[in-house]
Amino acid sequence: MNKIIVFAVVVCLLMGAAPAARPVKADWIPLFDGKTLNGWKVGDNAGTFTVDSGCIIAHGNGPAHLFYVGDAHGHNFKDFDFKADVMTRPGSNSGIYIHTAYQEKDWPVKGYEVQVNNSHTDWRRTGSLYAIEDVKEVYVKDDVWFTESVSVRGKRIVIKINDKTVVDYTEPENVQRPKGSEQRVLSSGTFALQGHDPNSKVYFRNILVKPVD
Repeated sequence: MNKIIVFAVVVCLLMGAAPAARPVKADWIPLFDGKTLNGWKVGDNAGTFTVDSGCIIAHGNGPAHLFYVGDAHGHNFKDFDFKADVMTRPGSNSGIYIHTAYQEKDWPVKGYEVQVNNSHTDWRRTGSLYAIEDVKEVYVKDDVWFTESVSVRGKRIVIKINDKTVVDYTEPENVQRPKGSEQRVLSSGTFALQGHDPNSKVYFRNILVKPVD
């Protein structure tokens, strides 16, 4: 065996002994497959939510809420980064609930609502931590896709619209809410999308979460 062949064999053996590169972990977990409502559950007015062209569409006859009940993290999130692409039609109202739990009907009593509303008669605009820290400014327009993101770390909630921070709220220790809103506090739970009224039509896509707890 000549020296060149011996050298090549040694190099191959050394390369084979080298540790393999680690696979890159996908930190963001999709909650919506773009085709079905698998992993999601809605009670009353279930027809409010449909899937078309890679989007969840909230448009129905009355209030309805679509809760994530899938396998990701046991659908129970505490500290996390969440984001979704959203588009509203004129006059629409919707919301994204965090730290919530499935209900058959009525407005969710557990957790916080992050507002989706660019032109509805309700003055609380997109990005509001509803009735806790409200946003009056309109940062995005109807009929245009935007990204709404929510981050929770401990007692702190940060809400961004297209990477611009619009709410940075820290929940006080031992916070006391008014009667009927006692569970509007940070704990842990799932996410929910809101269908508001017959004149509201809102689209959601690329719904992603990154658990950090």
